[in-house]
Amino acid sequence: MTTRWLTPEEQRAWRAYVAGYLLLEDAIDRQLQQDAGMPHPYYSILANLSESPERRLRMTDLAERLKVTRSRLTYAVSRLEKDGLVRREECRWDKRGSVAVLTDEGMAVLRDAAPGHVATVRSALFDRLTPEQVGQLEDIFTQVARGFQGDGEGETAPEDLPWRRRSSPCSGTP
Repeated sequence: MTTRWLTPEEQRAWRAYVAGYLLLEDAIDRQLQQDAGMPHPYYSILANLSESPERRLRMTDLAERLKVTRSRLTYAVSRLEKDGLVRREECRWDKRGSVAVLTDEGMAVLRDAAPGHVATVRSALFDRLTPEQVGQLEDIFTQVARGFQGDGEGETAPEDLPWRRRSSPCSGTP
């Protein structure tokens, strides 16, 4: 099989994406650690729960929204539970599942951290782009996500999506 190497333009675009992504994630993580004492993934859990009816989501649905493995989500939710920001309840309609619920304390932490988070995202990303570039950014990453998840037109999403993966019993890590 012949390798399709990246063109010089693709290589520059790839490296620019990687550098931009890593720097943006670092800026967001630093801000959230300073303002809320938590990493970006934990903030994302709180934010997604806050946007859900009754501030609750089934764990598998939350994993899908966040694009993470169920085991990684379980670990993060356990940490947030210890801090009183989230609680888990049995799923009423599926006895095998559980539901993550944002507590009032979690909502207060989110409310306090949100202005700094939005300011960081705005200054680090959106203030650097034109409105046209914002639209292009959305189009590009919507297309990338569709390529992984299926196009919604009868194509089945791959079983290897993060939220559908199960931990390997032999891996030694969750």
